[in-house]
Amino acid sequence: MLSNKNTPNRECFCYDATVPELLRSLKKFYAKNKRDLPWRTTYDPYKILVSEVMLQQTQAKRVVPFYLKFIKRFPTARALARARLSDVLKLWSGLGYNRRAKFLHEAAKKLSSAKTLRSGEIYRTPARKVFAELSAEFLESLPGVGPYTARAVAAFAYNRPEIFIETNIRTVFLYSNILQNTRLVSDKEILPLVEKVLKKSKMQPRDFYAALMDYGAFLKQSGVRINSKSKHYTKQKKFEGSTRQLRGAILKKLLDSPQTAHALAKGLSRTRGEVLKVLDQLKKEQLVKAKRGKYSV
Repeated sequence: MLSNKNTPNRECFCYDATVPELLRSLKKFYAKNKRDLPWRTTYDPYKILVSEVMLQQTQAKRVVPFYLKFIKRFPTARALARARLSDVLKLWSGLGYNRRAKFLHEAAKKLSSAKTLRSGEIYRTPARKVFAELSAEFLESLPGVGPYTARAVAAFAYNRPEIFIETNIRTVFLYSNILQNTRLVSDKEILPLVEKVLKKSKMQPRDFYAALMDYGAFLKQSGVRINSKSKHYTKQKKFEGSTRQLRGAILKKLLDSPQTAHALAKGLSRTRGEVLKVLDQLKKEQLVKAKRGKYSV
């Protein structure tokens, strides 16, 4: 049994849990410790999409201030679609993985032109107002949106019982060890369990997945490092001195003003070859453009 004395309620989690034990622990934890996150107060599929894209490979506490600024500036998909990419990237700067901003910008264009959705607006049914509902398949067709993000948006925006997995959910199921496995476990083995537990929980899908994510985050904060038992586990590469760090630094410079590769290399204390390699990647991704020897966003 794992306890964390730093949490207000000193919750614990049972290892080798049965499904009923897992559900009891999950519900008890969530009732007392659910996180107050701004995207959990909305059913707007656009705002939930923004949050899910930002949360890709990024912790929730880092995302919150960026999300609030982003939604204030671009409250609807249409507002985002009409913005210049450079303005979107400026607002995104500091969050990392800048391709996500470009994908989100492109997704907003598709969303705001889709007949099935006028994001931020509503249509009426006789009984209530609801947001136009999109299928997980349509959501997955959006740039930068994979199976997980599409189903997470569908679950949180429409309260649909979609089945999906992400790192915190994976942590909960690996630690509970319901599979009773000593070998590496694949997500394909965990997904049927997610479906089984969701059905038995009798919880709203929005609450069920929020509870799992909060529980998984709590376990990690408590020192649990269990994702190495997953077949999909990859060790995170060091950020300092990485290509990812250089990409972000180059984009930040170019958002201020167009520059040559030589000026970028000098300003960032990197070799011209390193800078040119990254610039070539950014050009292919259409994040930067080159004209007369100078690069710009």
